[in-house]
Amino acid sequence: MLRSVGQTRVAESDEDPRETALRSAVSRLRRELAGHPGEFSDRGIAEDELAVLAAMVAAGDPEIPRMRRSLLLIAGAIGSVSALAPALMGVRKAVDLFGEVPGQ
Repeated sequence: MLRSVGQTRVAESDEDPRETALRSAVSRLRRELAGHPGEFSDRGIAEDELAVLAAMVAAGDPEIPRMRRSLLLIAGAIGSVSALAPALMGVRKAVDLFGEVPGQ
């Protein structure tokens, strides 16, 4: 279904807004990481875990414990790169939208 927003027609989506936020945050951090000129030893870990998050969102089946594990690995891998901190915080906020891990 299409709806008008101002002069633009936009397709309505049934996608979970949390998934949209996570997809956007992951994409931003991936772009910023790719454009970061410095090399650091754990860059590959961060890239791999961002790919895991992107795949979960694409499949439409994000697993909260796995998302949180990926977030911790990403933060550990790039946490000292201050230029990436705002994009990393965006991923954290997007993961937090999914709530706490059941049983905690």
